[in-house]
Amino acid sequence: MGGRQILTARRLLAEALDGELTEHETVAAARSVIAELGAPERLLELVAELASGEGDPEGCARLSYRHVLGFDKLLLIDGGPRHMLRAHLWHPGTGADEDIHNHRSPLASYVVRGRLAMELYEADGAGGITADRYEETLAERSADWMLERTGPARLRLTQAARYTAGSSYALPAHTLHRAWCDTDAPTVTLFLETGTGRRRHTDVFTAAGPHPGAVVKQPMDVPGYLTALGALAELLRSS
Repeated sequence: MGGRQILTARRLLAEALDGELTEHETVAAARSVIAELGAPERLLELVAELASGEGDPEGCARLSYRHVLGFDKLLLIDGGPRHMLRAHLWHPGTGADEDIHNHRSPLASYVVRGRLAMELYEADGAGGITADRYEETLAERSADWMLERTGPARLRLTQAARYTAGSSYALPAHTLHRAWCDTDAPTVTLFLETGTGRRRHTDVFTAAGPHPGAVVKQPMDVPGYLTALGALAELLRSS
């Protein structure tokens, strides 16, 4: 099941998010608990415990990978359909041109180290930027990203922000956004996916030209996953 830090994190997540919550309540609860778990010393203890092999390294490795948008997704706590807690390691110079997208469920993110830039958008038929809209789903057998173009769209920028270490944000599932590492050093965020009523697809908008129909998701093996956690722990110690 895991060591003390893993069990404590599971308990906090369950207390905050289990139960019948509205989306607004879920967003608020997710932002509160992610800030508590994202405190640097607390997160370091959790990551170090996981790096030692506690918990479910095989299961977490299967759901950890380098995201197509340019950051590493390391699963820390798998709460099944209710919640998934991940560490995101953002690399400098990647992600600034990522696609505008939304998510399958409400989310919350806490900046542990570095700085993240984010933009919010909304559909606007009259102005804004021109983009191609895709529906993104997961392949049934491989969980690769499947992209189907659904036509042109126009989007309007509604907010631009920068989040430094110690700050957080939370978004409803349909919110269109994009984020990227905004420094010349790695950025670490703690990321929480929530909710049992997850959408079947997400919406992806790109102005950078056509997408391939499928993007391969390459999961980590256990040694690679544990090595990545160890490197993340060292990065947190040096912060």
